[in-house]
Amino acid sequence: MSHAIRAESLMKRYGGTVALDGIDLEVPAGKVVGVLGPNGAGKTTTVRILATLLRPDSGRATVGGYDVVRDPVRVRSLIGLTGQYASVDDDLSGAENLVLIGRLLDLSRAEAKARAAELLEQFGLVEAATRSIKTYSGGMRRRLDLAASLVGRPRVLYLDEPTTGLDPHARKEMWQVIRRLVAEGATVLLTTQYLEEADQLADRITVIDHGRVVADGRPDELKRRVAGQTLQVRPTSFADLDAVSGILTELTGTTPARDDDTGLLTTPVTDSVLLSTLVRRLNDADITADELALRLPSLDEVFIALTGKRSENDAEDTARKGILA
Repeated sequence: MSHAIRAESLMKRYGGTVALDGIDLEVPAGKVVGVLGPNGAGKTTTVRILATLLRPDSGRATVGGYDVVRDPVRVRSLIGLTGQYASVDDDLSGAENLVLIGRLLDLSRAEAKARAAELLEQFGLVEAATRSIKTYSGGMRRRLDLAASLVGRPRVLYLDEPTTGLDPHARKEMWQVIRRLVAEGATVLLTTQYLEEADQLADRITVIDHGRVVADGRPDELKRRVAGQTLQVRPTSFADLDAVSGILTELTGTTPARDDDTGLLTTPVTDSVLLSTLVRRLNDADITADELALRLPSLDEVFIALTGKRSENDAEDTARKGILA
């Protein structure tokens, strides 16, 4: 498998602070790799090095086979970057912003206008094309910012927390755009603190903490590695809790966790075939259940297990819903 991005033993210090402490990273061509980590973990520093905006103190990184230090001009010709904050000019319209970027990329005026029109159509911004950016919503600004990074038709796209500050609806609109870009052949390196975002978009996830890679793999691999599967059962009748608990204990060898308020029984399992066995046992005992499921841990639970911290944005989302303990 060819790799669009490859980084080996990247090191970066800011004075006495170690930002990157030997980062290794691989992004296969045509795939999405999500980079997760708490604030200060080194995510943005890694992106800045890969975008030739920052030189590593040591280590090596290539994009499209070109070294980011020795061949920065060639690397820049391959990449597009959407940072955490919109980089468009508020005093210009959407169309004017895209034409300006096209001209800076040495497109002729006609080519720049044609490319701007194409991107405005692609990102659903045609009706707002002549309006000042000051009048755009947050979601529209982020879509325009992503469009701006695509003017030069990059093969590799860096998305550094691209949906920060967006409401859930606008965030999902951005996900659709990103999926479409990948379907068209783009390679994406995505940094995010929205764990649902990484779960939805990434083919692989690299978790970094304190400048080091602490885990790497497909989302389901990381979930299984950290906690495995959990079997959850909620009997229809609270009177059956003891009986169901006994059945689970017999099948798994472990007494299930019990929530007497909700009637939910939870126990870790290693064999998914156990679910069908449990269904038969409940049927034989004439016990019905309102909930019966095998689940992997959430990516949020994986993040906490690997870093000891809760994702800032996921914590904010939970608090906003009023269910943060």
